[in-house]
Formats: sequence, C-alpha cells, structure tokens
Amino acid sequence: MSGSGRPVETVVEVDTRAPGTAISPDVFGVFFEDLNYAADGGLYAELVQNRSFEYGPADRPGWHALTAWELLERDGAAGTLTISTDDPLLPANPHHAVLTSTTSAGAGLRNQGFDGIPVREGESYDVSCFARLVRGTADRLVARIESRDGERVHGQAELGPLDGSWKRHTAVITSEAADPDARLTLTATGPGTLHLDLVSLFPQATFKGRPGGLRADLAQAIADLKPKFVRFPGGCLTHGQGLANMYRWPRTIGPLHERRQQSNIWHYHQSMGLGYYEYFQFCEDIGAKPLPVVPAGVCCQNSDVTGQVGIPEEEMPAYVAEVLALVEWAGGPADSPWGALRAAAGHPEPFGLEYLGVGNEDSITDTFRDRFSRIHDALREHHPEITVIGTLGPCAGGEDWEKGWAFAREQNVPVVDEHSYKSPRWFLENSRRFDALDREGPHLYIGEYGSWRNDGRSAVAEAAYMIAMERNGDVVRLASYAPLLAKRGHTQWLPDLIYFDNTHVWTTLNYHVQQMHSVNSGDTALPVTVTGAPEAPPARRSDRHDIRIGTGSDTRAEFTDVLCGPLGGALAPAPDFHDWRTESGTWELDGKTAAGTGAGPQLTDAVRGMSYAFSVRARKTDGAEGFVLGFTGMTPEHRYLWRLGGWGNRGTWLQRVDDGVEDDLGERVPEPVEGGRWYDLRVEVDGPCVRCYRDGELVHDVEDVRPDPEVFAVSAVRDSAAGEVIVKIANTTPDPVTVRLRLSGEPGDTGYERTTLAVPPDATSRFGP
Repeated sequence: MSGSGRPVETVVEVDTRAPGTAISPDVFGVFFEDLNYAADGGLYAELVQNRSFEYGPADRPGWHALTAWELLERDGAAGTLTISTDDPLLPANPHHAVLTSTTSAGAGLRNQGFDGIPVREGESYDVSCFARLVRGTADRLVARIESRDGERVHGQAELGPLDGSWKRHTAVITSEAADPDARLTLTATGPGTLHLDLVSLFPQATFKGRPGGLRADLAQAIADLKPKFVRFPGGCLTHGQGLANMYRWPRTIGPLHERRQQSNIWHYHQSMGLGYYEYFQFCEDIGAKPLPVVPAGVCCQNSDVTGQVGIPEEEMPAYVAEVLALVEWAGGPADSPWGALRAAAGHPEPFGLEYLGVGNEDSITDTFRDRFSRIHDALREHHPEITVIGTLGPCAGGEDWEKGWAFAREQNVPVVDEHSYKSPRWFLENSRRFDALDREGPHLYIGEYGSWRNDGRSAVAEAAYMIAMERNGDVVRLASYAPLLAKRGHTQWLPDLIYFDNTHVWTTLNYHVQQMHSVNSGDTALPVTVTGAPEAPPARRSDRHDIRIGTGSDTRAEFTDVLCGPLGGALAPAPDFHDWRTESGTWELDGKTAAGTGAGPQLTDAVRGMSYAFSVRARKTDGAEGFVLGFTGMTPEHRYLWRLGGWGNRGTWLQRVDDGVEDDLGERVPEPVEGGRWYDLRVEVDGPCVRCYRDGELVHDVEDVRPDPEVFAVSAVRDSAAGEVIVKIANTTPDPVTVRLRLSGEPGDTGYERTTLAVPPDATSRFGP
C-alpha cells in the first residue's frame, strides 16, 4: 500500500530447490448469487421485466402481475389489460395477460424493462411471446422497440399468425438507433381479445453468442478473473425463505415456460431463466469448474415465522434422490434418465461435476445434522467421486462454527465452507489462522469473504489474506469473494466486486486484487524466508474512555440516569446531556434525559482508568429495533458497540469497530427489545474483557485478545506447467518497502515480470448503492 515515510528494506528469499508443498489447483474462484439484481436485470440478458406476469407482493410489497407493464392506447385505440389464471400456458406459472382491443386501431401493452431497455444501433434482438387469439380478428401482433416517450420507433417486426391455442411466436428486430432507455411494445392489429405469456426480448450479441444467454460485458468481466470454479446459485438464496422457497434445481432446467418461478429471498423475483443449464454452460465457456450448492434439507434459520425447519420425514427420500439426480444430470451419459434431459437441452456430452455444496450458513442443529447426514451418506455411497462441501454456519467463529467443525470431522466431510465478512484489520490479525488447521481433517473453503469496503485498505488486506490462503493451499482448497455483482440503484449489500448499470460495467480495486491472484496461481507452495519485514506499531494504551448512546434503524428511544466510574467502585452520575456532543441523529436533550433517534450523544473522557463501568436506563418509544451503546477499550483502536434489538429486533450482540467497520464479538443472543419498557443496561470493561448486563443478567462476556496483525505478507508458488515461480507480496503499511528478492537455485540472470497495485489506504471505487 502506497504511502509516505522512511523506506524499509526487506529481504525475501524463496527456496526454489525445495520440493515444496502441493496445493489445490482450484484455490481462487468466484461466487455468484442472485443478489443486487445480479441475475434478472443483470447477468441474464433478458430485457423484459416481469416477462411471465408472475410478479406479486410476495416478491416485494406493492408488486403485482402487471408491474413493469402498462396498457397502450394510441391513435384512437381503446382497450383493457388484465390478468387471468384460467387455462394457463402451464400451471407452474399460471398468470398471463389478457389484452382486449375494442377498436380497429389496436390497443397494446408496453414494458419498461429493468430501468429501461438498452439497445444499440445496428444490433439485432430476438423478440418472442406465447399468445393465443380468444376472439376477434386481431390475429397478429406488432412488436416495436421505441423511445421512452414513444416518439421514435427504433425497429419493429410482426408476430403471428395467432389462433385459438397457445403457441410461441418469434421474430427479429434490428435497432436503427442506440437508446439506453427504450421500451418494448406489442400492439394488436385490430379488435379482439388476446392472451399473452412469456414476452421476451433478447440481444443476439450475448456471451459466446448463445441464444437466450448472458450479458456479454458482464460475463466477460467475470471470465477475465480466470476463476478456477464458480459457486452458484447461493448463498441464502439456496436454502430460501421457508421450505417452499428453497431453490430446487430440477425446476430450473428445461424449456423456459416450464420453469417454475418464485420469489427471491432478497426481496425481488426469480424468473429462473438463469438456471442450472445456463450456470453449467457458463462454467464450461470460461473454463471453470461448476460448484453448485443445494439445500441441506433445511430452510434458512432466519426465515420469517418458521425459522429453520427440515423437509418433512416422508419427503426426505425424494429429496435425497433429487440431489443424486443432479450428479447424473451433470455428469451422466446422454442415455441415462437425467443425462437425457441435459442432452435434450443441447448438451449431450457431460458437463462434469467434482464439487457439490450441501447447505449454506445453516445453524448446526439436530435437524440440520439429521438431514445433512442423509444427503451426505447417499452421495458417499452412490457417488464417491464427488467432493461434498459442508457448512460451518454463518460466521468464522462462534458456536455454530465450532459445532460445524466437530460435525464435519464426525461425518468425514471432505471440505467445509466458512464465511468471513470482516474488517481489514481482522484479515491481517487472522492471516496465520490457517497455519494451525489439521492437515488430516476436513479441508477449508472460504466460500464468502470481503472486508466491507471498496477502498485501498480493504483491497490490500484481502490480498494479504489471499496470500495466507495460498501459503496454506494444501488445506485451504477453495476461496471466493462475495458478493460478485451489484446493479447501481439496486444494491442491497456493500461492497461488491463488480458494479454495473444497463450499459456500463465497473470493476473495483478488490476485483483487481482477485484477478492478480487468480491469473498468477501455481501448483506448489515454496518455502519463503523474510528478513527485516515491517511490523505493526505497538498498540497505544489509553486510560481515557468515551461512551455514546443511540438507537437502531428508524427507532426512537429515551435514555436517563447515566452513571460511570472505575470498575469495582461506586458509579457516579455522568455530566448532564448538555455537555455531551451530538454529531448525527435527531435528539432532544434536557439535562438528565436524552430522547431521539440515530447515533446519539457522546461523552468524551467520560471515565479514566484501565478498568471501568457505566450504566444507563433506556426505553424504546417507537420503531422496529432497539438501542446502541458505544464505548472504548484499552486502546483507542478498541472501540465497541453493544446492539440491543438489532437486525430487525432479532437479538442482541456485541461488536468491535476497526477501520470504521463493525465485526461481531461472541454469540448473538436472541432477545428482542420490547417497546415502552425501561431497561437497566450496564457495561464493564476490564482490560481486554468486556461484560454487558441487561436488567442485572449477564448477556455478553467476551475477552477481546487479538493476534498481532501480519502487515507484510508473502507467498511463493511454482507453476510447473509454465516453468515459473510466482512471488506475491502485500504491504499493508503506509510506508514504502524496498524488497530484495532472492531465488535460491535460480541463475542470476533469471528474467521476471512485475505486476503492482499501489493505492492510498483511502482510495475508493465509488459506484454507489
């Protein structure tokens, strides 16, 4: 990381004569989840939104079957546009549009696309729909690509002839102009009633030219990462919002109109146009191994109403058979039952399948253990060639993580999936954690990780963590950053690796770190000796401590009776709230009471000493969450937040704040905050130990002892096929480092090529939510 200061000279010596340690050939890949509009409106190149009229309030409040559509009445035309489920194209997706034109100048319907329909001059687009003529003479439709205001027609074609049965009609429209915000219209040619379903507009210029395929520039940005594998379709999307919302792979193959659509756990819709066939085809097109993830027989523990529940006992045999069928569909011969379906879709040769994820971030309960073990046992019996990837719960630590490791060892699961969304400092402090992994136990897949920002500090910290993965590539089998894609204006998670809108793609600093690692990978880790490496400065002790009060999102609360003082002694009243500093939020301060919302008042130098305590009474008066208490620890870097009623009032947890990023400490306790009730809250800080009490009951008891951060990380690998030695160095300090690189055993005139990413810590890739 670039900066200013006195240069440090460091010697890096790589023993190229050593045999080294064989490492996984698949360490660096990508993870795709339909989050942030990554699929429909993103990677999947369909330009029509709500093409099958299946949107509804389960996707998002206010959505309905005609969302993104409108009735078109022009030049004296009149008519109606409604929705029916009678006599549908297929029962799986029963909604279809009913267009009634009552005039000779036909009425029509118009689609706005996903933030508009982008078209390019001279490019051709496949337009299609299923339609039938119920009554009247309007046996044809005119499809037009037009400007948003309807004043300019960029191209048109005719669909038909229509008759009384459902049929798919196709045509090609070549756009005569470029327009980033066009619309698609379908207009009847006369009076009559027509039924329409699966209205589609697809660019012919897709990735690899595949009909109904992927957006070329986005797919190419992923391909340019040179990933060794692609994990899909999720993520939380996999185990879903309740059992009925699980992602069931057989529903995503076959003809588009037969694929059952459903709500997305991220609060929009899944057309299933980007299904398992498309995922596997994409993997093949970019030379990456497919890594599908299936539910472990349980839904997400955060599912509204139900929480985690298992597939009913009587349905489990069929579900286990469904998982086994995936292996046959992906890798079986064309004359096998499931292989024949793949062949019928256009791929008679097997795709091949090596890895299969079972579960995602699941809480390690008895129900999970039972369902997972049935699936795992069946795979081990029928398909021992498949490497099953289990789960360690939602975090890189805590009760589920520990239970997940124990269960994986008990079950002899080959690989387990760990997720770590952490601060840059956490990645540097934990870069040596892989050194202690049991080489005889399950291997590790870092399935989701990222350091919360698209800035230089985060990107270089991630580079250091990836170097640690590669150094331990004999046991760290796979790794993938998350999330991969985010559409501007629809970003639900920050940060992301690639941002896009309808016409542009932006890559981030984090993207270039991923690319540098993946493009420059090897098969053998070589011994490295580092002399004179920069070290992190010693922690600065502080005996002056700040405290802050506040509320959760859109929540109002009152606070009173703040006491503070040395731990073990009597606590004294804190100064009046008039003496506290308020930087944000909306607060009313009248001396002994503070009422408001947001990040609230802070009292600087509230108490002194290495051990102290403070208490406060708090009451929620409005809103969906609870309280936030902020305080400092034994160094200025030790900053903490105690969140009560956070994450939609799901519970309480303690967090530490590093580099402006919040990381959980210890377990989350499922205790919501009740409105209108006064709570007595107390915090004790005793050196590295933090204890939090609610109404006299100990809720959190954490010892925050941190490893020294590895601020200068090095790895070296041999690429045997290319005959190259690749050395990777991440300098996360603000000062330049002069590196003398020595390759023992290599001739002195060995040629080299250097790739450098040098950025200030606060340099950012700003693309917006």
